[in-house]
Amino acid sequence: MFISLWEFFYGHFFRFWMKWLLRQMTGKCELQRIFDTYVGAQRTHRIENSLTYSKNKVLQKATHVVQSEVDKYVDDIMKEKNINPEKDARYFSENYTSEAHQILSRSNHPKLGYSYAIVGINLTEMAYSLLKSEALKFHLYNLVPGIPTMEHFHQFYCYLVYEFDKFWFEEEPESIMYFNLYREKFHEKIKGLLLDCNVALTLKV
Repeated sequence: MFISLWEFFYGHFFRFWMKWLLRQMTGKCELQRIFDTYVGAQRTHRIENSLTYSKNKVLQKATHVVQSEVDKYVDDIMKEKNINPEKDARYFSENYTSEAHQILSRSNHPKLGYSYAIVGINLTEMAYSLLKSEALKFHLYNLVPGIPTMEHFHQFYCYLVYEFDKFWFEEEPESIMYFNLYREKFHEKIKGLLLDCNVALTLKV
């Protein structure tokens, strides 16, 4: 009985005000804060809880979606939370058209395919977190003669997309269910490369 009452008050009152307070302090929604703070299974578990307790019906339903509807719900969640990785994806397709078409085609592979939309969101977040943590410092020093611009961020995103696709197919995961594991493995690989003071991670085609 006590647990049921706590869950009710937490889900309907306390959690709402805590989320509002953290939003005012950080300028980020709960999902963005989770992405910035946690990794692996802990991140997945907290995202699932966030969606489950959300008052937004679109977000609640996302925890019960079947695999064939994943891309649709990803789009719906991005609209609800004003998350917009489309600029990076558009930059990639406009500036590396052949490579973008190739990767989109490979993402539909019958055995090793993955959700192109989910990968785009994850790599945008990865690029942002690396920038925020100053892990891109050497990369930008070596690549940019002056002050970095959004153009340089887009270019780094393109590098991540291209390299992640190669990494995914080289690793040959047994299932898309292992995506978080391989995402973190790729993340660690990139962080290792960025430790080199002579690093400049650019997409060479």
